[in-house]
Amino acid sequence: MEIPKKFDPIKSEEKWYKHWMDKGYFYSKPDEREAYTVVIPPPNVTGVLHMGHMLNNTIQDVLVRKARMEGKNACWVPGTDHASIATEAKVVQKLRRDGIKKSDLGREEFLQHAWDWTNEHGGIILDQLKKLGASCDWNRTRFTLDKKYYESVIDTFIDLYNKGYIYRGERMINWDPEATTALSDEEVIYKEVNSKLFYVRYKIEDTDDEWLVIATTRPETILGDSAICIHPDDERYQHLKGKRAIVPLVNRSIPIIEDDYIDMEFGTGCLKVTPAHDPNDYDLGIKHKLETINILDEKGKLNENAQVFVGEDRFEVRKKIEAELHESGYLVKVEDHVNKVGFSERTDAVIEPRLSLQWFCSMKELSKPALENVMNDTIQFYPSKFKNTYRHWMENIKDWCISRQLWWGHRIPAWYYGKGEDDFVVAKTHEEALGRAWEKSGNQDLSLEDLKQDEDVLDTWFSSWLWPISVFDGFESEEEVSYYYPTNDLVTAPEIMFFWVARMIVAGYEYRGDLPFKNVYYTGIVRDKLGRKMSKQLGNSPDPIMLMEKYGADGVRVGMLLTSPAGNDLPFDSSLCEQGRNFSNKIWNGFRLIKGWEINEEHEQPEAAAIAQTWFNIRLNQQLAEINDCFQKFRISDALMAIYKLVWDDFCNYYLEMVKPGYQQPIDQKTYNQAIGFLDQILRIMHPFAPFISEEIWHLIDNREADLIVAEWPKVDTSLGLDNNPINDQFTVAAEVISNIRTIRLDNGIANKVKVEMFVKTDAEVDRTFDPIVTKMGNLSKLEYTNEKINNAFSFVVKGKEYFIPFTENVDMAGEREKLLEELNYTRGFLNSVQKKLANERFVNNAPEQVVMSERKKEEDAQSKIKILEEKLQRFQ
Repeated sequence: MEIPKKFDPIKSEEKWYKHWMDKGYFYSKPDEREAYTVVIPPPNVTGVLHMGHMLNNTIQDVLVRKARMEGKNACWVPGTDHASIATEAKVVQKLRRDGIKKSDLGREEFLQHAWDWTNEHGGIILDQLKKLGASCDWNRTRFTLDKKYYESVIDTFIDLYNKGYIYRGERMINWDPEATTALSDEEVIYKEVNSKLFYVRYKIEDTDDEWLVIATTRPETILGDSAICIHPDDERYQHLKGKRAIVPLVNRSIPIIEDDYIDMEFGTGCLKVTPAHDPNDYDLGIKHKLETINILDEKGKLNENAQVFVGEDRFEVRKKIEAELHESGYLVKVEDHVNKVGFSERTDAVIEPRLSLQWFCSMKELSKPALENVMNDTIQFYPSKFKNTYRHWMENIKDWCISRQLWWGHRIPAWYYGKGEDDFVVAKTHEEALGRAWEKSGNQDLSLEDLKQDEDVLDTWFSSWLWPISVFDGFESEEEVSYYYPTNDLVTAPEIMFFWVARMIVAGYEYRGDLPFKNVYYTGIVRDKLGRKMSKQLGNSPDPIMLMEKYGADGVRVGMLLTSPAGNDLPFDSSLCEQGRNFSNKIWNGFRLIKGWEINEEHEQPEAAAIAQTWFNIRLNQQLAEINDCFQKFRISDALMAIYKLVWDDFCNYYLEMVKPGYQQPIDQKTYNQAIGFLDQILRIMHPFAPFISEEIWHLIDNREADLIVAEWPKVDTSLGLDNNPINDQFTVAAEVISNIRTIRLDNGIANKVKVEMFVKTDAEVDRTFDPIVTKMGNLSKLEYTNEKINNAFSFVVKGKEYFIPFTENVDMAGEREKLLEELNYTRGFLNSVQKKLANERFVNNAPEQVVMSERKKEEDAQSKIKILEEKLQRFQ
């Protein structure tokens, strides 16, 4: 079979992915084997592949492919998330381009547009993952709005409501004015921004000219003030206790209250209290029974309660009210100020604290098993440093706002039948709700038309927290969930530890009484060369598909994983993918070299080849043991680096060079078979990381029927005595000797095909195991041991032994002596400068100890080098 000179990744990827799919290797169903289960973190249904997906899914595929080769029933479940906020925003934008407003459509008509959008754009990312080589069971692809999945979400809401965990109430929530919906605390990203601190004076009521100055970053909310608060111990304001102040611009009289919540050191030590627009002010308002004045509508514009600037955007009003306060004499001064502001994780809009009637899930009791079983390592985090972050969040967990003011998603199964705050029931169907409404209200005259379902949908995370259970239809049948659950490993990003990971653990213990996964591997963030997170907005993220087209899927997979240890950010550069492609080329060329050898069955195995076989067999098994240990500890990047070095250095650069026959010479059958056997083992170890090229070479070796994807993962041969085997040190010495021989050849223009002699001066017992290897790879005509130094020779020292290569006829003796003299004089000059510095008492006494030690080391090294150079000069006769 003719082997192409270059590996064609595009052709290979298409061929082998189709082959694996046709053979059903990704398909899984319960059987007698041990299950190995991974559920994909479901990407947004209308999303496209980015570098974070590439990293995350490559790691998942590595784990799944290895488990498959270990004989486990590997099941990797793919799917997508309906992503309420993101998807609805895209549909609204699309409708706007078409001249349609969402408000002009009914709910059902809008949802039809949303489904059309989803059907047109959804699933693109899953097809892109196939290009990467993801070995998911595509027959199991799930969507969080699938009928069965939808029902499991609604059933969960009803169950938690009936248990008393879900309730409806007015609370201060995070409001996204752009998406016009509530957000949970975890969906708010806090950023430091440069803003202003406005000092505004309030007149004390019933005084002629007494004023109180407060400092605020949000002067527009002055219009909603209900009080001014001072600290009870603040001597500056004792005379104001019990008095009232007048709100600027709107002339509303408000009380001056006292509370030790006040920070006397911040601003003026006085706080304007606006209960409707600040969570801390809201708490003060409840405590002191203050009026709550909401001055903003759902779009972030001022409403009628503001009295002025009605209908204008909050940020425009901030500019205008500054000028108005200045002109009216209320603005004392303005200072630059840096503060943290909350932004929507989805739309990047500035979050507005807002009082709203929402649905909440009480988390304090539900979360207890989830905290306990991470902290006691029942569920293991990799790296474990994330346990502290997890513990802090879980110990301070707040009730979860689960309602969203959207139409795309799981509609809340609450039905309203009256105008009272408690005139509602929770039920799965309209008909069931009517029966419950009769029972609760006692009004048998209620009809279906009298019941109105809640317009809101559930937070997207309220569906995805059920993912490890619902993908196996675990709420309606035990058939699959009892086999595949709990899953084994979850690979995800630390930024969704609270959104998703923690909540899945909560749901797992609540509904299965068990953990949802045994291990959580946290990836880092993919960053550019400047350390910035890759994003569309910055335009610093390469197109993963284009990268795979240029470097091959294997090249990108290997390139990304070479420098991405768990939990650490990946500083990505396309040169990493080039390194990955070069790795593929290296093993391809090594394979072509082997297949290019002519075999002579009559030839005996050379001694050098026999030694090489013994050494590499031990080396291969040692590295395999290390690779297995890395996998066990989820050091995936370290496992790949061990494979990389095994292939590049040990196999290609040394083993193949050790055993390859001379130019136009045949190879013996035994050595050839051993080389193919080692290549077979290497391909198995490589396969999880570089599936396409490994499968390609596997079949080119012998046109096999069996496929590498389901070949057995190699087992470590412990009978070889892998711990502290002396052959490792023997090889290290031999490799250093060979490197020195090659350096001498290169520096002195001695071609590799020209044979040279080498003498080794030593007085001790010498291990000669690798002499045949050194003789072969150094192309030596003679290798002898001696007690004497050899004159007129190049020399070097390895492990206390001196090696001499006599000059050939072509060596310029005078020139070599001149080079040595030049180097000797330079070194003497360098030594003189170092000794002068050390003779300076001020330097020795005042410089840091490590600096002085470094100079003494330079002195010692220079003296040793001068001695060697002087000895070399003496041998030039």
